[in-house]
Amino acid sequence: MSGGLVTAAYIVAAILFILSLAGLSKHETSQQGNLFGICGMAIALVATVSGPDSASIGWLLLAMVIGGAIGIHLARKVEMTEMPELVAILHSFVGLAAVLVGYNSYIDRASDLPVIMQNIHLTEVFLGVFIGAVTFTGSVVAFGKLRGKISSRPLMLPHRHRLNLLALVVSAALLIAFVRTDNSGVQVFALLIMTLIALAFGWHMVASIGGADMPVVVSMLNSYSGWAAAAAGFMLSNDLLIVTGALVGSSGAILSYIMCKAMNRSFISVIAGGFGSDSSSAGQTAETGEHREISLQETAELLRNARSVIITPGYGMAVAQAQYPVAEISALLRARGVKVRFAIHPVAGRLPGHMNVLLAEARVPYDIVLEMDEINSDFADTDIVLVIGANDTVNPAAQDDPASPIAGMPVLEVWKAQNVVVFKRSMNTGYAGVQNPLFFKENTQMLFGDAKATVDALLKELQD
Repeated sequence: MSGGLVTAAYIVAAILFILSLAGLSKHETSQQGNLFGICGMAIALVATVSGPDSASIGWLLLAMVIGGAIGIHLARKVEMTEMPELVAILHSFVGLAAVLVGYNSYIDRASDLPVIMQNIHLTEVFLGVFIGAVTFTGSVVAFGKLRGKISSRPLMLPHRHRLNLLALVVSAALLIAFVRTDNSGVQVFALLIMTLIALAFGWHMVASIGGADMPVVVSMLNSYSGWAAAAAGFMLSNDLLIVTGALVGSSGAILSYIMCKAMNRSFISVIAGGFGSDSSSAGQTAETGEHREISLQETAELLRNARSVIITPGYGMAVAQAQYPVAEISALLRARGVKVRFAIHPVAGRLPGHMNVLLAEARVPYDIVLEMDEINSDFADTDIVLVIGANDTVNPAAQDDPASPIAGMPVLEVWKAQNVVVFKRSMNTGYAGVQNPLFFKENTQMLFGDAKATVDALLKELQD
């Protein structure tokens, strides 16, 4: 394939990627958007492999077959509840690829370039390796936290912000030394030291972030992986990789900003790392009263007599795979004339849009799935709220306790409803490690047990 055809194919692929993002922004067109993305990636791969600059096509095809086989295996094996971990580890692969491309680009650089072009190329290499290394270790730590292999509590090193600033200053000094010297030994030393600093920086940045803020971390790492891909594109002089990386990086940054607003966090503090971890009351577990329990039969009776019901799902519903019986309960109640809606917090779960995906998988109608801003004012006129697997996103301490680690975070005001039934395994704290005063309010009753088993039993009770 000639260079002109490759460029044309890249333009078509870039347009398809843009259409993919547009399609994925709405439930109704999400499948179409996914198809656009698949077609764009297929065109990009074919154009790259068959382009005039490609070599060792056999190895490239082997790598594509291996990668495709792994992708198909993951698509069949990984449950929806494991999507946050999968996304995090895929981000780490992008970061590691950028690091490897950077080192290869430095080793295989042309020696006959003008000085200004040499300096530009060296800067691209340095920044690409730095961004890639930060993304790699940051994503690995995020994977560990989401998987439960690493504590969700924030790492509180003394002077952690100064350490981050020092890492950036030293890296900037190494960049100057890397670009201005002609000594290859000094360049290799600067690149290696910077890589180690960037790896430590990425690890420390995400380790310093508390568990409740992981959805923001995932979107932030999504942005970082995009910029890492764009940096790799500059090093490889690949226009499509630059465009695709910029699309992913900018969309991830916009998503991070939206998530930060939803959690009342500073966007700058997210980029710097270590936000949401300054409160001295983190991990508070003291109870604020006595909780009341409710039986399945009593819950079913409340639902039979209700005119308006709001269901608030959280990560516990995802873990238990309870979205299917929850969808059946909502359909049953709606068939009986009950007004049923779902209230979704922007950071419910471990991934942006996590609950929306699960409910769509269970074929819950899109028009009854509402965001926090759309439904918060309706709780006061609601007969019963079912809180299924949610904790921190319905915690009134965010509004009432200035010393709480989640103080200021907008939450679903479920406690304003006439009755609140909380589906929960135990009285343990949520992912943020903060006790929830909702459980001790007069209009709140606890229904203990596994979410799926409890919801299945409730569905059977309602059907009888």
